[in-house]
Amino acid sequence: MTSKPKPIQEEEDLRFRLLRQLDLAADASQRATAEAVGVSLGKLNALLRASTEAGFVKISERAGSDKRKRFAYSLTTRGAAEKNRLTTAFLGRKFAEYDALHAELTGENTGLTPFSNRIRQMENNLAPIPELYVSYDSAQKMKSEAAELTSHDLTPRQICDLELLMNGGFNPLKGFLSEADYNSVVDTMRLTTGELWPMPITLDVSEDFAKSLEIGQDIALRDQEGVILGTMTVTDRWEPNKSHEAERVFGADDSAHPAVNYLHNQAGKIYLGGPVTGIQQPVHYDFRARRDTPNELRAYFRKMGWRKVVAFQTRNPLHRAHQELTFRAAKEAQANLLIHPVVGLTKPGDIDHFTRVRCYEAVLDQYPASTTAMSLLNLAMRMAGPREAVWHGLIRKNHGCTHFIVGRDHAGPGQNSAGEDFYGPYDAQDLFREHQDEMGIEMVDFKHMVYVQERAQYEPADEIADKENVTILNISGTELRRRLAEGLEIPEWFSFPAVVEELRKSRPPRAQQGFTVFFTGFSGSGKSTIANALMVKLMEMGGRPVTLLDGDIVRKNLSSELGFSKEHRDLNIRRIGYVASEITKNGGIAICAPIAPYATTRRAVREDIEAFGAFCEVHVATSIEECERRDRKGLYKLAREGKIKEFTGISDPYDVPENPELSVETENVEVDNCAHQVILKLESMGLISA
Repeated sequence: MTSKPKPIQEEEDLRFRLLRQLDLAADASQRATAEAVGVSLGKLNALLRASTEAGFVKISERAGSDKRKRFAYSLTTRGAAEKNRLTTAFLGRKFAEYDALHAELTGENTGLTPFSNRIRQMENNLAPIPELYVSYDSAQKMKSEAAELTSHDLTPRQICDLELLMNGGFNPLKGFLSEADYNSVVDTMRLTTGELWPMPITLDVSEDFAKSLEIGQDIALRDQEGVILGTMTVTDRWEPNKSHEAERVFGADDSAHPAVNYLHNQAGKIYLGGPVTGIQQPVHYDFRARRDTPNELRAYFRKMGWRKVVAFQTRNPLHRAHQELTFRAAKEAQANLLIHPVVGLTKPGDIDHFTRVRCYEAVLDQYPASTTAMSLLNLAMRMAGPREAVWHGLIRKNHGCTHFIVGRDHAGPGQNSAGEDFYGPYDAQDLFREHQDEMGIEMVDFKHMVYVQERAQYEPADEIADKENVTILNISGTELRRRLAEGLEIPEWFSFPAVVEELRKSRPPRAQQGFTVFFTGFSGSGKSTIANALMVKLMEMGGRPVTLLDGDIVRKNLSSELGFSKEHRDLNIRRIGYVASEITKNGGIAICAPIAPYATTRRAVREDIEAFGAFCEVHVATSIEECERRDRKGLYKLAREGKIKEFTGISDPYDVPENPELSVETENVEVDNCAHQVILKLESMGLISA
């Protein structure tokens, strides 16, 4: 650690003592504050003046007869961030001094000050780790001050990131990455200080919002209901090269990867970086007893006397193979077990976390209570494969774990646009193994468990010596989903009855689920006509309510204020998608018939709906020439004359669907036949009974 000139160091130490004291006892008299800081009243006044001019301390007059308490002092948002910075620097120096003294007395280093100035309070996994929260009193004052700050309403992913920044889950990060740290992490998996960190944690915002800010400005970070969670001092603002980020972090600039799709089509254009000051945790109304901060888990491990803890990462329900795997992992590591599922953002289409947590709780009694715990992790996964595995390991290390189970194709997103897996099956294990000594957490290999019928038990597939003489059974995730969708039996050797019961509650057979039929095509292609015919046929069948969301009807009743710019068209389609997702979630059938010209918007709607049920995209493939020939509303004529701007197919592009569930031709084909094709497709998808 490079030492500073003595006068500068002494001034920083005094400022550290002052800010710490004001945070602890803001209402104390000047004399009491001076005694606590260890300076004279004159020196205290000089410190207060300097700190006020620097924007660290706010001074206000206080009512009362006691002249010694005429003024009130409180930390500003910037002062709280400065206190956190100075605390880290102070601890670093003290540990370095202790390390030097220990070496002088014993001839050995303590190991408490690792490479590249990394500051750890203790290597012990049970010691508290730094958080970014201020004290309760300071938080109350900052809440009132924040009313004057520019606010940023966080997205769900940003809320997950902020929570883990504030509670120490992302230690050693002190806020959203600066531009220099971002570039270093993207290219080398390290912060500029040299510390290992594989995932860029940045605050993405719109271009307009970024332009409204000044460097050095404090902003309030709020949840989607406007509740303030923390503040950030904006130290960096830049436009990233997102294609480069995608290539380096996710291995390919391919929008088939959910994180790359988010990067290009959902994330803000500009990144902000800067230190964060925590005011309060995000509120979670679900499973509150299961949500633990890193320090709460460490305290629990201390209380229970657990010295070794192996963490099991999962975003899927637990079945019998997982139980056997976790038993073996804990036995191999001679450690206690922490089941640590992700309940933030996972892969689009995953089973919702409410169902998953009910499944976990249903099988917890299958584990010995004295050696197993479960806690929920509010993490926004990126599905980044090898880098994600290292990231997960660092997060679990911060939560007090000593071992971590890394699976085959850990956090892989599936296949790319060419139909090949994004990552190799063991890439994640290889990268984790390469860095595990530096990370301070040990990997336990995930073993592929299969059921041996003759021995009525699960065994690692690569350890079965008599494979030729026994019956090996296994049910893949795809096969499980098929059995659930078709209402078929799921054998008890595969899963626990309580888990299957919970899955059937949220995933009934497809013929009983809600779903959406989404027509897309040029204006005049016949979408609305076919959609109306389909609605009548489905209503004739009965069983589920049917709602038609026709483009013109939605424009009139839901989006009357919108124009036809790309931004407004996207917003209109997202509104249709939202309504359709609510209908689908509640077991109904939504039929949508907008033009929906943009592929990225259609994909976003698909992801929203597939969280609750099936999505059937129908491309009404009528040619532009035929649509213009029909032109019942005279729109094409007006577009050709330039009287309608941004008209799809004439002056604005249409992204032809690449892989729709169904494509129908309407030229010389009766409407009834087109609607019947859709009915047959829905039958083949299992959405209506044959």
